[in-house]
Amino acid sequence: MDFLQWALPRLELCWPGFRKVRRQVIKRVARRIEELQLGDLDGYRRYLETHELEWLRLDGFCRITISRFYRDRRVFDILARDGLPELIRLCRNRNERRLGSWSAGCGAGEEAYTLALIWALQIAPQVQDISFALTATDADSVQITRARRGCYPPSTLTELPSLWRDLAFTADQGQYCIKPEYRRPVSWAVQDLRKNQPDGSFDLILCRNLAFTYFSAALQRKILHHLDTRLSTGGLLVIGAHESLPEMPPEWSFWRPGLPIYCKGR
Repeated sequence: MDFLQWALPRLELCWPGFRKVRRQVIKRVARRIEELQLGDLDGYRRYLETHELEWLRLDGFCRITISRFYRDRRVFDILARDGLPELIRLCRNRNERRLGSWSAGCGAGEEAYTLALIWALQIAPQVQDISFALTATDADSVQITRARRGCYPPSTLTELPSLWRDLAFTADQGQYCIKPEYRRPVSWAVQDLRKNQPDGSFDLILCRNLAFTYFSAALQRKILHHLDTRLSTGGLLVIGAHESLPEMPPEWSFWRPGLPIYCKGR
C-alpha cells in the first residue's frame, strides 16, 4: 500500500481508485521484482528511481482490465430505449446519415460489442436511414488484439440476453466468438487516452471505469476537456455507475437524473 501511494501520483494516477484493485497491481509488480531479482518493494522502488524507463512498465501494471458484456445493464437499456433514438433524431436534424460513437478505454471489447449488438438487434431493424460507426480505443495492445479476435469465455456473457448470445456468437473451443456481421461497425485502435484521442466528433462517448476512477484530479480535468472537444452538440457522454465528473463543463447537464450520463447542450 505504501509503495502504491508513493508511485501512483508520479503516474498521474490516484490511490483511492486503486484501493479495491491494489492486489491485482501488486501481484504484477511482484512478478517483475522476481524477474529483476530485486528482493522486495523497497528494492523495486530504488530501481525505479534509477531506471526512468521502468516507469512505463509500472504504468502498464496499473491497467485494470475487468469487464463483461452488458456491464451496468440499466445504463445500456436506457441508451437503447431513449438515448440512441434521441441521437438518431439529432443526426436527422443535422441532415447527417451516420451516428458516430467512441468507446474510450475499451479493454478487450466487451463494451464496444455490447453497443454494436444493441444497434444491430434493437435499433437497425427500425432505422434504415442512419448508419452506425464505433471507434474503440485502448492503451493496451494485447487487449486490442483480443478485441479484434472477438472471442470470450462464457463468464463474460452472463449478463447478455441469452437470445443475443445464440444469435450473435458461435461456440469455439470453450469460448464464444462474435460473428463477423456484428464486428463490422467497430474499428479498433491502440491509443492512450491520456496522450491522444481519435479524430473527429462523436454523438456518443463511453468513458467508463477508467479516467474518472483511476486518474489524478488534474488529469481528470484534462481528459474531460478533451472529451468536450470530441463530443458533438447534443451528444451524450456515459461514465461509470460509481464515477462522477471533476467539474461540469459549460453547457453540459445531466441527461437523466440518477444516471451517469451527461448531455452537451441541447
